[in-house]
Amino acid sequence: MLLRLPEPYDFDVSTERFRAFGVDVANLWHEGGLHRVVGGREVRIEAAPGGVDVTPLDDDIRRVVEKLLGLEFELEPFYAWAAAQPVLAEIVARLVGFRPPLAPDPFESLVTSITAQQVSLFAAFAIRTRMIERFGVRGELAYGFPTRERIAAADEEELVALGFSRRKAEYVVGLARADVDLDGLALLDDDEVRARLTAIRGLGPWTAEWFLARHLARPRAWPAGDLGVRKAAEVLYGLDVHELGRRLDPFQNLSAHYLLTGMRVT
Repeated sequence: MLLRLPEPYDFDVSTERFRAFGVDVANLWHEGGLHRVVGGREVRIEAAPGGVDVTPLDDDIRRVVEKLLGLEFELEPFYAWAAAQPVLAEIVARLVGFRPPLAPDPFESLVTSITAQQVSLFAAFAIRTRMIERFGVRGELAYGFPTRERIAAADEEELVALGFSRRKAEYVVGLARADVDLDGLALLDDDEVRARLTAIRGLGPWTAEWFLARHLARPRAWPAGDLGVRKAAEVLYGLDVHELGRRLDPFQNLSAHYLLTGMRVT
């Protein structure tokens, strides 16, 4: 069934992250389409005129797919602003229709960031995949990301056996067991979200900022501690990453996504 999306929209570039660093079994690219398990059902998403074709599609699946495909981002005002920005204007022109994907679930977003702390994204994807296959529920091809309850019931040694460092295993299980309403974070302002998350063991400013960027789609999220963002600031602008963040206000989040993707694919 067709799910209409705001134009312009480039499905291939927008889903590039799901295949750039290895197989992502929770968001599985297969024969030109993206597969994700939603509510125990495997959903296939593929490009279609005017949007994407989603099979099957109901209200619950629609909400997840719209989040996954980044419909919360407003591209038109960003494009109008970026047209006058040095460096960024050229990258945006090459990536017109790129809509950054978002993690539909807050627990999934945070666990994904923990796996990526201080390792390459290729290594992070591999370890994350083993965890999903071990604790998630398989659909036809893809796996549902493990629930918070399933990870809370796990033993840290089980994660260590999958390739997690002992400390990261403690962080993931501790997050699952923490007395924190992760869904409720969406109701808070950026600074309060940062404060709530960094109070949890294992979640620092880098993780909190990517949560704001890749789950909540907050416009001013700027992961200044990210090596890729720092490289973009230095190589493309010759600036300190914090200074660049100030210059990109109020579109730091979309700017970061366009700079990182532009460095990979253009």
